[in-house]
Amino acid sequence: MEGLDLISEQELPKGWTKCSLANFRRRKSVSFNPAKNLNETVELYSIPSHETGKPEILESCELGSSKQFVDSRDVLISKINPRLNRAWVVGDFSKHRKIASTEWIVFENSEAISPLFLGHLLTIYRIRDFLSHNASGVGGSLTRVKPALMDSIEIGLPPLHEQKRIVAKIEELFSELDNGIASLKTAREQLKVYRQAVLKHAFEGKLTAKWREENADKLETPDQLLARIQQEREARYQQQLDDWKAAVKAWEDKGKEEKKPGKPRLQKVPTFPFVTSSELPAIPEIWEWVHPEHLSSATPHSIGIGPFGSNLKVSDYKKAGMPLIFVRNITRKNYTDDLKYIDIEKSAELYAHQVKPLDLIITKMGDPPGDCDIYPRARPVAVLTADCLKFRVFDEYVDRHFYKHCINSNLVKKQLGLITKGVAQKKISVDRFKTIALPFPPLQEQKQISSKIEKIFEEVERREFDVDVQLNKAETLRQSILKKAFSGKLVPQDPTDEPASELLARIRADKTAANGLSRSAAKQGRKSVSKACR
Repeated sequence: MEGLDLISEQELPKGWTKCSLANFRRRKSVSFNPAKNLNETVELYSIPSHETGKPEILESCELGSSKQFVDSRDVLISKINPRLNRAWVVGDFSKHRKIASTEWIVFENSEAISPLFLGHLLTIYRIRDFLSHNASGVGGSLTRVKPALMDSIEIGLPPLHEQKRIVAKIEELFSELDNGIASLKTAREQLKVYRQAVLKHAFEGKLTAKWREENADKLETPDQLLARIQQEREARYQQQLDDWKAAVKAWEDKGKEEKKPGKPRLQKVPTFPFVTSSELPAIPEIWEWVHPEHLSSATPHSIGIGPFGSNLKVSDYKKAGMPLIFVRNITRKNYTDDLKYIDIEKSAELYAHQVKPLDLIITKMGDPPGDCDIYPRARPVAVLTADCLKFRVFDEYVDRHFYKHCINSNLVKKQLGLITKGVAQKKISVDRFKTIALPFPPLQEQKQISSKIEKIFEEVERREFDVDVQLNKAETLRQSILKKAFSGKLVPQDPTDEPASELLARIRADKTAANGLSRSAAKQGRKSVSKACR
C-alpha cells in the first residue's frame, strides 16, 4: 500500500520539514471501563457529539462500552465511515476526567505541532479520500481505518511560530465563511419549514378554499366517489372470477396435471372509513377521512412491502435482469444509477413484491419514516427490498401526486412516527400503514391541490438549489484556504523562526536524555534494592 505525501521536497517552504504523522500518533491507549468506575462523572468525546462542538457530561453508568482516556490538547480523528475525517481537539469543558470513543484515533499533544494546526490539517479532503480508499471491513458504515494507516501520511511541518500564525489566519477566514454558511443553512431550514406550511394548508383545504367555493356545484362528493370505487372493485373481481373459472376448466380438460389455478379474492375494505378525527385537523365538510385501502387499486398486492430475510439475499443480486428498489433510491429519487438486479426466475418468486411504474413507493424506516415518491413512468417493473413499501392507487379515482405530497407531509409523518415499532430498528408494517388517516377531497380538487403544490415547489426547489450551490462554493473555498495553509502560501515566513527540523531534533534529543536519566535512575534503584537485600 502506498502512503500519502501531502507535499513534495521541492515545494517545501524554507524552515519547513517533512515528517510522518507517526511522530504524533498515540500507540497505546489507557482503557476506561465504566463497570469499574461506577458513579463517576466523565467528559465524553463521542463521534455524534462532534456535531455539537461540545463533549457530553454524563455518569459512567450511562456508558454502554469501554472508552479510552484522553487529555486536553490531544487531537482526535474518526476512523469509522462515513465520518472518516471528523477531527476534534480535546478541550477543557469541565473538571472531570476526559474519555473518548474507541472509534477515535488519538494524536498526543506535542511540543512540535500545534493541536489546532493538526486539527485543521486532518480535515483536508486529500486525507479524507486517502482514508476512505484504504478503509476495510464489511462495507458501508462498518468500514474502518486501521490507526497505523495514519503513519503512512507525510506532511509538511512549519516552524512552531508559523503554525500559530497559520491557525490564526485560518480561523479569521473561517469565521467570515462560517457566518455566511450559517445564513445559508438558516435559509435552507426556512425553505423546509415553508414546504411543510404549504402542505399543511393544502391538506386542511385552505390552499383551494376559493376554488372549491367557485366550483361547489361541479364537484362529485367523496361518498359518491368511494361508492364508484367499490363498484369498480367488485366489477373487476367478477372479471377475475370469470377468468379463474375458465382457467380451472382448461386445467380440468388437460387432466389436472399442473397446479390448480388459485381463486381470486375480493379485496375487503371498510364500507365507511373507520377514522377517529379527534387528533386530526379540521377539513372542509365536503372532504372525508379514509384509510389507504379505500384508495388502493383492485389489482392483487396493491399495498405491500419488500420480501423478508432469506426470501431475498445478497447472493441473489445480479448485474442484469429486473431492478431492485432500495431505500436510497426513494430518498434520492434516483432509479437509474448504481442499481442491483435479480434474474427473471427469482422475480417470478417475488411477484407479490413487484412495483409497477406510477406506484407510490415509501420508506418503512427513518425518523420519522415515510419518505414517498412515485416510481417513474418510463422505468421497468421492479422488486421492492425489505425496507420499502408500495401503495398502488386507483388510477381513475385518485390523484397519485396528491397522495405523494400528503404522505410526505407532517400530517402523515406524525402518524407514521407513532405507529413505527421495533427494538434495534423501527419500521412500519403493512397492517399499521393501513391504519393511517388520509384526507379525501373530490378528485377534481385533488388535482387542483397537487398542481398548486408542484408549482410552488418548483420555486422552492430552485431556491434550494441556489443555496446548495452556495454551500458547495463555501466548502470549496474552505478547502482552498486549507490547501494554501498547508503548502506555506497562506501567511509569510519569518526567517527568525526556529526551523521545524531543529525543533524536532531538539525534542528528540530531550526525550533521549530523559529516557537515559530514567534508565539510569531505574538501574540505581535496582542496585540500592540489591544492597539492602544483602
